[in-house]
Amino acid sequence: MQSHESPRRLNRLKDCWARGVPTYGVIVTIPSIQVVQVLANAGLDWLIIDMEHGPIDLAAAHAMIVATTGTATVPFVRIAWAVPWLAKPALDLGALGIVFPMILNASDAKTTVQSVRYPPEGERLWGPFYAPLRWRQSMADYIDSANREILSVITIEHPEAVDSIDEICATPGVDLAFIGPGDLAMSMGHPGEIDHPDVVAAMTRAEVGILRSRVAAGGVARSVEEAKSMVDRGYRALVLGFDWSLLHRGVSSLLDALR
Repeated sequence: MQSHESPRRLNRLKDCWARGVPTYGVIVTIPSIQVVQVLANAGLDWLIIDMEHGPIDLAAAHAMIVATTGTATVPFVRIAWAVPWLAKPALDLGALGIVFPMILNASDAKTTVQSVRYPPEGERLWGPFYAPLRWRQSMADYIDSANREILSVITIEHPEAVDSIDEICATPGVDLAFIGPGDLAMSMGHPGEIDHPDVVAAMTRAEVGILRSRVAAGGVARSVEEAKSMVDRGYRALVLGFDWSLLHRGVSSLLDALR
């Protein structure tokens, strides 16, 4: 039996990143317990339940978080905006990390940290009625471990964020910074052109800033070769795709092989 002084770790990702171990995940947009069960049991390190763009409400998100039970997959929730009131219910349902979109500066980054931490480190309010049940903890043990286990994950997807990358990554408590190529291209006036030279240059600047900080670097890998290259450069969390894109790609490839 583990002692109160050495609580069971709920979230292994911080340890992985500290040891330089890359982790892999998928963004889930389909409000489906079954999709989460399949992906979690495939061996992914984490899943991002997408409440920003996917048709997922809180009831569905709760069921999807619970569907990771019995696996090593860590459930994150991506919320629609970087405000505490959107993070709070997702945390209370058992998410071990919140993915915050459109972080522009150090003030935004500080807000993300305060949103996922209980006082005195943050401003999260009490009410985790279901999170302790997901993680098989007492209420007291969950409260004791939450600030240590829950991750603040930010997204760099605007040129203002690229310009402020050093200050953003210096914010205490930020754990992981994703570079979002699609939204970065959009916000730079190059929608859909993630390979545009200006977008590539901005992503490189953001990458350099994140990699020289203590914050783990996250990004999107469009191929196995790109994933390997990104890991070699120091990335520690890679999105391998969306649930819908992986499903579409698999069926399309099968049909192409048959025709």
